[in-house]
Amino acid sequence: MSIQIPNDPIMLLSVVNMKLRDSYPSLEALCEDMQISPEELESRLRAVGYEYSKETNQFK
Repeated sequence: MSIQIPNDPIMLLSVVNMKLRDSYPSLEALCEDMQISPEELESRLRAVGYEYSKETNQFK
């Protein structure tokens, strides 16, 4: 099942952090399900000032 990825970076941040909190143990698991590379997702969110933290399993 493919998950729609929001184009708006703030909506993307919200969706990704909610899914990481509620459903996925890691960024890799989320990306596999969303059919996006971790590098691409991190790049898109880094462009608006957010970095992934493995310790908290969220973008901050």
